[in-house]
This record gives sequence, structure tokens and C-alpha cells, in this order.
Amino acid sequence: MQQIFLNEAGLLRSGWRFAVFVFVFVFTGTIFRALAQELLSGMQIVVGTNRSLLLNAGLSLFPALLASWLCVRYLEKLPFRSIGMFFTRGWLKHLVFGIALGVITLGVAVSIAYVFGGMRFTLNHVGWPAILRSLLVSGTIFAVAAAFEEILFRGYILQTFSREGLAWLAILMTSAFFGAVHLGNPNAGLISTVNTVIAGVWFGLAYLKTRDLWFVWGLHFMWNWTQGSIFGIEVSGITTVTSDPLFIEIDHGPVWLTGETYGIEGGIACTAALTASIVFIFFYPGLKPDAEMLRLTSANPRQEPVLTI
Repeated sequence: MQQIFLNEAGLLRSGWRFAVFVFVFVFTGTIFRALAQELLSGMQIVVGTNRSLLLNAGLSLFPALLASWLCVRYLEKLPFRSIGMFFTRGWLKHLVFGIALGVITLGVAVSIAYVFGGMRFTLNHVGWPAILRSLLVSGTIFAVAAAFEEILFRGYILQTFSREGLAWLAILMTSAFFGAVHLGNPNAGLISTVNTVIAGVWFGLAYLKTRDLWFVWGLHFMWNWTQGSIFGIEVSGITTVTSDPLFIEIDHGPVWLTGETYGIEGGIACTAALTASIVFIFFYPGLKPDAEMLRLTSANPRQEPVLTI
């Protein structure tokens, strides 16, 4: 009976740790949302506005961080920096590389849709003050939302299975869940869901290459921001984040290539770009994890003394 719950190190097995994390995340998230609703009851926050989107992302990010800290500290006796959102060695290099590759990968997808499809762009003449304001506001929302999704999907859940030698199983599981949670987005379909699952694999592999979340956060954030705020394309069917993008998108399809009303993730131009980027990350030798982060996220991370933050 003990072996059902505990591993050789005397810790809860990864499946039970996953269950505890989900419970703590949902429980704390419910409490934080109830408190926020009470504190902000006098403010008129309209659902779907930038203020509500930023608030929703923030109220999701904090419980995910709290649940991650509690689980990694008390279930596995590891420091918070093992989650990968601390300023460990190489974090800035990984972040810059993720930002650059996120822009390039999105650019490849858009180029394919432009050359072989009916996707065109015109400069937005609304004026630079409005565009710069929109870039800043939307960038903040996309940054917080991407941080939440990476903490949730590529944070403790993926990492706790990785420490049991089940990293690829965790990537497949979290990628499927990542695709499932986007099914409710406007105009979602088969290709968009498949692409979102592939994006989950893309992000999961990016995490395994660096063992921190800076690289994968840079990828995720810049893909969304460049898509929505620069090119004016729907981001997974959502159009409300960016009010005044740099370019205005004109998309005549075909839908299977460009995604049309769902955005570039709804077409095979995205499939090709993500696949190429996955292959590049897998074989690129310049991305390596810090030795401490590699130890903290691998099997038997407690073989050497670990200092707490």
C-alpha cells in the first residue's frame, strides 16, 4: 500500500503530486477570485475589456505561482527557483533567444500564408500615439497571460513528472490539455486544436532544452504579441486585446492555410512553422541548461545539498 503513494525516496509519487497541485491551484484560485470580486465590487469592469483580461490573467498567475511554491517546497523539498522563473545563470540569454525565435517562427507562418494564400496587410493610419499605447497595453496583457500558461503547463506539472523520468509523457499530457482548453475559443476547429497541441510540444521541448521558463515564456509571449499587436491577426480567435495594431490584416483564406477568423493558428501555415521550429530547437546545440537547474529538474535532485531562497 505504501508503494502506491510513495516512491523510493519516500516522497509522494508524481501522479499524486500532480493531483495535489491541481487541487491547491483550483482552491486558491477560487479564494483569490472571490476576494477580488469583493474588493472590486464597486468598480465597473466590463467582461472582455483590456482591464478585465489583465485582471483575469493576474488572478490566474498568482494562484499558479503559489500552488507551485507550496508543492515544490513541501512535497519535494526543493527551492522555488527550481520552478524556473528565478534569475538563475543564463536566464537572460534564454529569454532573448526565446523572444527572437518567437518572432521568427511567427514570421515564417505569416510568410507562408502571405505567399501561398490570401493574407495581406496594410499600415494602420490611426496614428502613432494610439498604436504605441495599444502595443504597450496589449504587450502587458500578453506577457502576464503567457506567464500564467507557462507556469501552469510547463511549470510544476511538467517538472514533477520530469523528476520521475516521465518528461515526454508529461509533455504529451500537458499539450493535449493545452489544446483542450482552447476549444472554447471563438471559431476553434480541428486544425487550430491540432496546432495548439503542437504548440504545447514546442513549448515543452523548449523547457527541456533550458530547464527554465524564460526561453519558453519568450517564445509564447512574442508569438502572441507579434501576431496580434504587430500584424493585427486574431490570437486564437481573440480580437479584443489589441485595439490598434501596427498593421491591419486582410485575410481572404483559404481557411485551411491562413486560419482566417481564428488567426494563423487555425491554418497549416502555422503547422509548418511550428514543426520547423521544433526541429530547430531539438537539434540546436547552443541551448543548454544551467547545471544547477538541470539537477533540480532531473531525477534525484536532492542528492546534493540545496540552499533555500
